Amino acid sequence: MPRPVWSGTVSFGLVAIPIKLYHAVSKKSISFNQLDDRTMSRIKLRKVSAETGEEVPDEHIVKGYEVSKGRYVVVDPEDLEPFMPAATKSIDLEEFVDLDQIDPVYFDSAYILAPDKTPKPYALLARAMEAANKVAIGRFVMRNKQYVAAIRAVDGTLLMSTMVFADEVVPVSAIDELAALDGLEVSDKEVLMAEALVESLSADFMPGKYRDEYREQVLDLIERKAAGEEFEAPAAAASAPAVVDLMAALEASVKAAKAARARHPAGGPEALESVPAAAKPKRVRKSA
Repeated sequence: MPRPVWSGTVSFGLVAIPIKLYHAVSKKSISFNQLDDRTMSRIKLRKVSAETGEEVPDEHIVKGYEVSKGRYVVVDPEDLEPFMPAATKSIDLEEFVDLDQIDPVYFDSAYILAPDKTPKPYALLARAMEAANKVAIGRFVMRNKQYVAAIRAVDGTLLMSTMVFADEVVPVSAIDELAALDGLEVSDKEVLMAEALVESLSADFMPGKYRDEYREQVLDLIERKAAGEEFEAPAAAASAPAVVDLMAALEASVKAAKAARARHPAGGPEALESVPAAAKPKRVRKSA
């Protein structure tokens, strides 16, 4: 059962709507511990001085900001205290905007807003936002950090994404390789062929179609090793050939996409379950 990570109100004008905040995403990953292979005991990391190699007690560890190579400014917790955002229990909405005005690059972590105690104001706000097709932009403080957030209504539920700040977004102009696109010309035939490839691969988005195959395979490997089974490593995937003739590559891609669509016209269960057999570890036998 998910637990709320924050509770408070959504406030705009003189209206305050009690809500609870839940994570909308539960990320899954595989983590390993470092072990001593002689004793299989965990390895602990120690805080040591880069200069002497000696362990540094916690009471002698301070925060420092590097202002130039090897030169630091020490900042005490008391120095930061006046700048800490005041802890509030309110998501203060400042404006309502169209969703297509927000570049997805600004979205960060996703949350679900649930009504707390009085659901009617929550339902009214969600319905009004859906009718207007607007996204609410607001600010709030969580764990001593101030956030800007976007709240949208989907089927009567309020979903929120925290947002990165404008100066945290890397400008396209900072990527030198993109300058090669300036003045680059492509033929009408190449554009038509590329459009045909896009059209042949167009489909409705089905999130369940995309899985973390690496995580699934590693978990299967761990399960088999824990059970004492032997396994064969999957064959390495063949490297993709270098593209020499762009038009030939586009034509071959369109042909392959149409053939795949003919095999799975609706992207049904066969498409969802199709994982190359070579990508799965083979079950052999249990070791003695």
